[in-house]
Amino acid sequence: MGLLQPESGLLFWMLIAFVVVFFLLSRFGFPAILRTIEQRKEYIDSSLASARAAESKLASLHEQGEAIIAAAEARRTEILDAAAAAREQLLSAARERAEEEEKRLMAEARHEAEAEREAILNDAKNQVVMLSVAIAEKLLRGQLDDRTSQTALAERLLDEMAAQQKSCKSCTQD
Repeated sequence: MGLLQPESGLLFWMLIAFVVVFFLLSRFGFPAILRTIEQRKEYIDSSLASARAAESKLASLHEQGEAIIAAAEARRTEILDAAAAAREQLLSAARERAEEEEKRLMAEARHEAEAEREAILNDAKNQVVMLSVAIAEKLLRGQLDDRTSQTALAERLLDEMAAQQKSCKSCTQD
């Protein structure tokens, strides 16, 4: 026969070989192949589930990150507001201390100026008194050259002092 039409014996042996190979494959090969395919399917399904879980966890982390950033921004704003308030408070306290110090220094300066003025006035009075005494001494020396005029002046001064003492005693008794 020809190549295109096989003989019946060849077909028979080919059929037996096919059945034996099919039986062996169905008994040992196909279950192993199906098991491997099933394992691969389970692995792919679990990988997809893990990917979905990772994606949802990533989304959750992203939301948490945004919440943390928002909280940090709010906290930063609070801190900046508190710092601004503290700065204003410190500036206000420093201004108050400066004003108090200025008032104290002005009071001290006024007191010192008043004391200086008093000292100058006392010095001027002392100089006027010294000049008056010097002038009076020169005048009295010129007028009191003789002994009788000196005695008369001393008696008159004693009489005036006694009169002043009597008037002062009557003032203190009232």
